[in-house]
Amino acid sequence: MIVLTDNQHALAKRRAAQQGISLSEYIRRLVDRDLEEDAPEWDPSVIFGLIDDGGSNIRDNKHQMIGEAIDKYYADKGL
Repeated sequence: MIVLTDNQHALAKRRAAQQGISLSEYIRRLVDRDLEEDAPEWDPSVIFGLIDDGGSNIRDNKHQMIGEAIDKYYADKGL
């Protein structure tokens, strides 16, 4: 048996309804997501040191820099 507070139950039930699934299915999916062992852990260090042009401007280039970091992360894993 799982015991939720009244507020947790109401919010979870509402979220399940928004997704068009039962409360039980919603909870099962949450548990499955938490128990996934193959989920890669994110290493934020992959975004540092990508661009060394002497004047990197994260404000203007952040989307490009993040994209390059993600590409490098998956390339290093052979994906």
